[in-house]
Amino acid sequence: MDYKKTNAPLNTVTRDMIELSKDTGNVYETVCIIAKRANQIAEEMKHDLEKKLQEFASLNDNLEEISENREQIEISRYYEKLPKPTLIATQEYIEGKIHYRNPAKEKLRLDD
Repeated sequence: MDYKKTNAPLNTVTRDMIELSKDTGNVYETVCIIAKRANQIAEEMKHDLEKKLQEFASLNDNLEEISENREQIEISRYYEKLPKPTLIATQEYIEGKIHYRNPAKEKLRLDD
């Protein structure tokens, strides 16, 4: 899912974790699924931001030569205004866009 086109809220939202964990039946497992997806989204966002900011990097950076670059500031502000990765991951989980599996549960089914 493209994190730039998400309909996740920009502010923190209180969630009923019992309601969220109906699919898994375990609150801890639900939190782990959302946390792992949030880490993936955060890594993707970081990679994209670093790639865009690399265009502005110069090879001979001295303290005297560093100046504010308006485009660089705008890019940074854009990424700051995006919803946090945990909010995006939670929204994806609610919408059923996260596919997950639990190998331990699958092993138990195979052993029966």
